[in-house]
Amino acid sequence: MSDCLFCKIINGEIPCDKVFENEKVLAFNDIDPQAPVHILVIPKVHIESLNDINQDNCEIIKEIHLVIKKIAKDLKIDRDGYRVITNCGELGGQSVKHLHYHVLGGRNLKWPPG
Repeated sequence: MSDCLFCKIINGEIPCDKVFENEKVLAFNDIDPQAPVHILVIPKVHIESLNDINQDNCEIIKEIHLVIKKIAKDLKIDRDGYRVITNCGELGGQSVKHLHYHVLGGRNLKWPPG
């Protein structure tokens, strides 16, 4: 989608601080971090939200989770713990209409989050 912020980042129209990239997934540091580690992990194909996952595109979820596991290990937050969040819809707090996962770590994360 041409007006999607994350699609513009994927296409190189908007710069980002990349943490990981392959042919299917891009991960980058959040510009407004809520923890010492706050990374966004997104599919390179536009999927609006978790509600839009179907049989044709569900393999991307597996890929994203494998990338999250790798990032957590690379950043050494895998042993002490981290949180993975995806917001879905307006009331769920989704501000960008492109499926994305927040990976938060590096501090004690309280519950409930908000």
